Amino acid sequence: MMKCIFVFACLSIALCLAAPAPEAEIVNLVSDVNADGYSYQFETSDGTKQEQHGSLKNLGPEEDALQVAGSYSYTGDDGQTYAITYIADENGFQPQGEHIPHL
Repeated sequence: MMKCIFVFACLSIALCLAAPAPEAEIVNLVSDVNADGYSYQFETSDGTKQEQHGSLKNLGPEEDALQVAGSYSYTGDDGQTYAITYIADENGFQPQGEHIPHL
C-alpha cells in the first residue's frame, strides 16, 4: 500500500508542476513522503498555490483507503482569485469554493 501512496504522491506532484503556464516559475516547493502518508505544497511566480496531504484510513479489517485533503488557488483570466479546498476519501472528491455551486 505504501507503494501506492508514493506513486500517487509522485503523480500528483508531477501533474501540478506541469499545470502552470509556461511563463510561471516554481518559487517554492516542499514535499514529504513517509510510511504514514505524504504532503506537498508549492507556489508559482504567478501566485498559483497548492497544498495537499494524504494518509491511509483504516475502513475495517484488511480494508484501507487513501484520504486526501488540500487546497489550491489561482488567478483566473478575469483577474479574480479562485480558491478551492477539498477532501477526497471513500466518499469521493468533495471540493468547496465560493464560485462552486452548492447542490
